[in-house]
Amino acid sequence: MVVLSKIYTKTGDAGETALGNGARVAKHSLRVSAYGTVDETNAFVGVARQHSDGEMDAALQRIQNDLFDLGADLCRPDMERDHEAGYVPLRILARQVERLESEIDVMNSRLQPLRSFILPGGSPLAAQLHVCRTVCRRAERMTVELATMEEVNPEAVKYLNRLSDWFFVVGRIANDDGRADVLWVPGLTRES
Repeated sequence: MVVLSKIYTKTGDAGETALGNGARVAKHSLRVSAYGTVDETNAFVGVARQHSDGEMDAALQRIQNDLFDLGADLCRPDMERDHEAGYVPLRILARQVERLESEIDVMNSRLQPLRSFILPGGSPLAAQLHVCRTVCRRAERMTVELATMEEVNPEAVKYLNRLSDWFFVVGRIANDDGRADVLWVPGLTRES
């Protein structure tokens, strides 16, 4: 259980922060940047939720909870030492990735296949979901880079990869099941 009785601690004033295992690292470290970008994705999902309701809003709330799980996973290095923590550290699991895949398959089955790339936009919700998708891709790139230098839960990388696809498909759903998608017209302004 998290208890936040004091919000500022002054422990980061010198440009360092504590990871989930207590180690102190620079705030600009790649690990902190990766989970910080996961947090940024979560904040953008919160903005998207201002335009959603019903089943869509419930799905976005689940994603927000998963993103906190993912941040907790990424902020705790040394997976091989999880047993020393005194508690079970939170890690993204394969079943969370599989849930995203299942949801993508169900949503995508109601959409017409794309014959062109789509431009981010359409409805306010769809436009915001495209922002979520692109920030999620940035978090994925950072996490993949981090994984070349330090141990990272492979399911965390998979989750980010599927989540950006999930945002793409749900963005199409938010555009009247793709009927209001804005299609890219290659070279449209070249002759203007």
